[in-house]
Amino acid sequence: MARALLITDVQNDFTEGGALAVDGGAALAERITAFLRRHADEYDLVVASRDWHDATGDNGGHFAVTDSPDSPDSTDGPDFRTTWPAHCVADTSGAEYHPALDLSFVDVHVRKGQGEPAYSAFEGTTDAGADLVDVFFDRDVHAVDIVGIATDHCVRASALDGVHAGLDVFVYEDLVVGIDPASSEAALEEVRDEGGHTGHSDMDEGRQRPGGAVL
Repeated sequence: MARALLITDVQNDFTEGGALAVDGGAALAERITAFLRRHADEYDLVVASRDWHDATGDNGGHFAVTDSPDSPDSTDGPDFRTTWPAHCVADTSGAEYHPALDLSFVDVHVRKGQGEPAYSAFEGTTDAGADLVDVFFDRDVHAVDIVGIATDHCVRASALDGVHAGLDVFVYEDLVVGIDPASSEAALEEVRDEGGHTGHSDMDEGRQRPGGAVL
């Protein structure tokens, strides 16, 4: 029986300066890399997911269309619940992983949201076209630890899909960042209610930046 680490959507557009930035995203990329350097050898498989949206169209209603006011597809703008500004468009810098994330540890890459809304990494496919759940089962993965962005959206969806697939899911609360504190805590509670687990890593032990800020 194997264990995997799933790194969810640590991309430029979800970090500071990106199209849909989450506060703390850049620091999280550094923190996940530090975690990998300490713990990667404890995992049988490391997977990283990315949003990878089409450059044209609204990706199944995922993008709010605001650039053509006279178009029947035009909206008043994103509601930041089911519609969003354009982000993580395929083959743009915004869709790339944050440069602080060390990709040398990653074994499998997953792309999701190609022309349609997708939050969970389990909705995506590998470069070879395989579903993530099949990758896990083919490699006898029974447990998945999850880190990444954003707690209240793609981390939540990935964790819940993992639980529903029969995996033992654990979300590291100190290795995720969310858009909203209240909805992020609600997401973690939902994961626990559905049978997943949450907790903290050992990354705060003896590792602080000058001035006392936790790395």
